[in-house]
Amino acid sequence: MSYEGEMLKKMRMPARKEVEEALLKTLIKHNGTIKEFATGEEIVDELADLFSLNEEQRSAVLERIYRKENRVVKTPLWHRLLYRAADSLARNKLVTRPTKTINLTNKREWMLTERGYDFGLRLLKIPSTQKDILPIKSFEVQKLVNKIKSSPKPEKYDPFENRMRKRTVTKTLNIRSRVFRQVVIESYDYRCSVCGLKINSPDNLYWEVEAAHIVPHSKKGKDDIWNGIALCRLHHWAFDVGWFSLTDDYKILLSTGYDKLPNDYGKIGNIDFFKNAITPNKPLLLPEIKSLKPDKASIQWHRKNIFYK
Repeated sequence: MSYEGEMLKKMRMPARKEVEEALLKTLIKHNGTIKEFATGEEIVDELADLFSLNEEQRSAVLERIYRKENRVVKTPLWHRLLYRAADSLARNKLVTRPTKTINLTNKREWMLTERGYDFGLRLLKIPSTQKDILPIKSFEVQKLVNKIKSSPKPEKYDPFENRMRKRTVTKTLNIRSRVFRQVVIESYDYRCSVCGLKINSPDNLYWEVEAAHIVPHSKKGKDDIWNGIALCRLHHWAFDVGWFSLTDDYKILLSTGYDKLPNDYGKIGNIDFFKNAITPNKPLLLPEIKSLKPDKASIQWHRKNIFYK
């Protein structure tokens, strides 16, 4: 048995297989990425807490002589075990190494691949159908998101999908749908563009904000950023049914039908929550990258075909 193996046995550390599964579960809960296992990083302690490691297990070190400089190098045993587990996941193409991820996100992180994402969902007993609504990053999806963000906006944009879609759900369509959702909510900083609400679930798995189509799917609207807008659930519904629309300079238009509603409609207690957020001429909260704003062709179609004047 190697020196490292003896130390792992002596300190009664978790089996590497258990650590691998814990890493995949943790990646899901951290939206697909976790930092490198450096000293002082919260993720190291978070994972140690999962295994209820005691102080001795957390502080144990491996010692080896670096002969080139004739000095002793000390490596925390727990950090080494985490790295070994992550490296094994990378060899099995379940995650990407920080040296690869940094080229995509400019951050040294371990990131889920599509394969690792599927494996992690199975470990957590989360149905694969939830992939469409979970904001989990995978290397493949984030690569497409980055490509869209760096692409120039078309000079003459057509918001309609002219190609025939297959009726069956395919892996390609699933990824395309997730890319649309991710690029929209990421571009809007996970906020509703109308009211600014930004909140996720206590387990960090779900964001309240949704990626709304301006020209809807039912009308063959495209799955891309120029036909998308980030909205909370209430304002997504209100936009889809025509309670409000947008001007060409991204200001809110409120339907005149609102004034005809009974006095107790659209209120939470005595607060007119609906109308306070959907204020006429209120500027929309837009992406920092100007080229990612909704295209006027999409907005004009919505104003003409959905908006209830």
